[in-house]
Amino acid sequence: METVRGTGRRAATSSNVASRTRETVAMAIAAVFAAIGISPDGMAGEAAGPEQVRYFETEIRPLLATSCMGCHGAGKQKGGLRLDSKAAIVAGGDSGPAVVPGRPGESLLVEAVNYASDDLKMPPNGQLNEAQRAALSRWIAMGMPWPEADSRAASAPTTVPAKRPRITDEDRAFWSFQPLRRPDVPAVDDGGWGRNPIDRFLFAGLKAAGLSPAPEADRRVLIRRLSFDLRGLPPTPEEVEAFVADPADDAYEALVGRMLASPRYGERWGRHWLDLVRYAESDGYRADDYRPEAWRYRDYVIKAFNEDRPYDRFILEQLAGDEIDPDDPELRIAVGFLRLGTYEHNQRDVPGQWATILNEITDVTGDVFLGLGMGCARCHDHKFDPILQKDYYRLQAFFAPIALRDDLGLASDAERRRYEDALAAWEAKTADIRAEIAALERPYLEQLGGGALAKFPAEMREILDRPAARRTPLEEQLAQLAYRQVTEEHDKIDAVMKKGKDAPAYKQLLSRLAAHDRDRPKAPPRPPTVTDVGPVAPPTTIPGDRAKRPVEPGFLTLLDPEPARVDRPAAAPSSTGRRTALARWLTRADNPLSTRVAVNRVWQYHFGRGLVGTSSDFGRLGERPSHPDLLDWLAAEFVAHGWSLKHLHRLIVTSTAYRQASGHPSPELAQKLDPENRLLWHWSTRRLEVEPIRDAMLAASGELDLAAMGGPASVHAEPRRSVYTKVMRNTRDPLSEAFDGPDGSITTPRRDATVTPIQALLMINGSWPMARARAMAARLSATASDDLGRIDLAYRLAFGRDPSPDERGDAIAFLHDQALRAAPPSTASSKGAADALVDLCHALLNSSEFLYVD
Repeated sequence: METVRGTGRRAATSSNVASRTRETVAMAIAAVFAAIGISPDGMAGEAAGPEQVRYFETEIRPLLATSCMGCHGAGKQKGGLRLDSKAAIVAGGDSGPAVVPGRPGESLLVEAVNYASDDLKMPPNGQLNEAQRAALSRWIAMGMPWPEADSRAASAPTTVPAKRPRITDEDRAFWSFQPLRRPDVPAVDDGGWGRNPIDRFLFAGLKAAGLSPAPEADRRVLIRRLSFDLRGLPPTPEEVEAFVADPADDAYEALVGRMLASPRYGERWGRHWLDLVRYAESDGYRADDYRPEAWRYRDYVIKAFNEDRPYDRFILEQLAGDEIDPDDPELRIAVGFLRLGTYEHNQRDVPGQWATILNEITDVTGDVFLGLGMGCARCHDHKFDPILQKDYYRLQAFFAPIALRDDLGLASDAERRRYEDALAAWEAKTADIRAEIAALERPYLEQLGGGALAKFPAEMREILDRPAARRTPLEEQLAQLAYRQVTEEHDKIDAVMKKGKDAPAYKQLLSRLAAHDRDRPKAPPRPPTVTDVGPVAPPTTIPGDRAKRPVEPGFLTLLDPEPARVDRPAAAPSSTGRRTALARWLTRADNPLSTRVAVNRVWQYHFGRGLVGTSSDFGRLGERPSHPDLLDWLAAEFVAHGWSLKHLHRLIVTSTAYRQASGHPSPELAQKLDPENRLLWHWSTRRLEVEPIRDAMLAASGELDLAAMGGPASVHAEPRRSVYTKVMRNTRDPLSEAFDGPDGSITTPRRDATVTPIQALLMINGSWPMARARAMAARLSATASDDLGRIDLAYRLAFGRDPSPDERGDAIAFLHDQALRAAPPSTASSKGAADALVDLCHALLNSSEFLYVD
């Protein structure tokens, strides 16, 4: 980037003044940072966390390298500004500090890249796109995380470090790259505590640390924990009482079976998967256009979980469903996984946008299936993990042939034939009318399409002018992507025609055509999907490689340095078969990464933390497994039982470790030795995510509609399960915004669980929570005849238990006092009593016991 300086407040009067100004500002910033405990080279005096470093490596470093370092690096510093270290960026250049960490709105760099003023535009030869500018702002808001090693090296920026070997013996010995094995279950003397092999692995760890497990939680706690875990909903009072009273020895196991068989299970666990694959129903960017058919992928995921579709098949369908059976409508939906990323509808830099799409797919694939930050190797060999830059593009080569498709319907062969026959009959009846409409529209369409084409650079227009038969595979991909914008312009034809000089004739023709609407068949739905552009893949090259040597599809060099074997799929001869080859490798029983990653995610969602705490980072920046043998044993067990997720769930939730109470009779030593509870000496209380919070409020109020499964998304005001509500990237529901719901822009391997004043204010003052309290009070009044009955039912609905005697007495006193405040004795008391009951319900819905699970 080159700083464009004007004569305003940022211009330096002389280089000496500029130098003194930078020094003074840098000292002032350092003093302020020291006062509040923030280091200029770290956040709050600490090294940036793994997720933050990954964000920097995947989003910010490539941006700085490609758009900034030519003018603001070690070799050249236009305007006195360097952007190759955090300290240099904060110190700034002639114009002052470039960034105020944590405050993008006060940072000159943000102002410059947004072209917010005439005298400061970076880069001067063309503005960064909206996604790049947003990434910079987000990074600054995060506090500018920067790898600690880079920060230390910044003190000697001209020193070229010795280049490390590309892959070392130490790399090969790293735990996550070791062959998968099935360890022996340890023999332990646990006094009969354990119920299955999981318990024996965990007990061995506890014993080695000199710790003991917590006792088992009582049944009311267990059913609430299990219900939220497997179904995402609170148990009904009837379910609680039936389980508590069940004398059978296998009552708990039977309860687990019923919950796994419930359709609610797929809704709960499907949402976990949607977090990972950055699911949303809008494009993102500024327009954030709605995707009316995106919900079909969500329903596919829920159905797959409910059917316990083998995980290896689940992966294969999403990566290569079109190659294994191109005529299966469900698999067209499954491959929509590759269409879930953001899309900028008016991006004229088509090659740049295509590269962004492929990069995003590559990054998400690495995160979700391999648990590795592949994006960190996009511009150079990974700084920490044995991932070569070539490995990044070997992975990307599997996706290089894809073409975005919105024209493939979901009809079966018989349905398609019926539709085509009916359409042909309608077209025959309306041929003359449609010909007249087409003649009337033609000049307007040419004008609309020509206007869209004129906005592309000359190189892109040359590709678009070239006949399709003469385009290379890459040119065809670019042409298809560009023509999406032309189609959007053509879609405006109706509005243009109705306002133009030919409007009267046009409207008359439309009226004549409408007379045949009864005969016009409805087109089959067309979900966003992909196929390959053809049987020949476009070449994949590493940016900056002047020789433009093609990179063949392959896996991590450390695991397999040879190119992947790719066979043309018999069912799809017009496809390359590359994605099928990738899916087959990911689902090999001996894959050391994908199998461990999958079972670790399941463990995380059950216990709140994975055996590897960084569930999408199995590299050096991530955590080491707390129980490596247990992780391997679970992975081997998972594969041995047909990749069944329900088998894995059943094994985990029926363990004694899962049934522990959150309290421990003697916690002092354990808290000292294992404060994070990595050895699982007790159950860790967890706050619910936003979807179970919302659904539990609707369940308590009696409004939740469980019958309306699937289909188009609903607005948040409708009482459907949260998984079926609309997910817009730029305009999230206030409850989701407050309680850390994902925005669908990036993969979310683990939800945050913040505690903020905004949450309390929303729950106390928000109209939606208050409406649920009123509905809950109405339900209590309609069900119970007196205050004692209403109080007892309220506690059962909110907490799954009866109130204690003290709680019951406090609630009665509360109702009495609130009724008097709402309606003094001199007025009618019924309204005061009703309002008091609403206040009681509101208080229960705001309580920690409602929002947390023991």
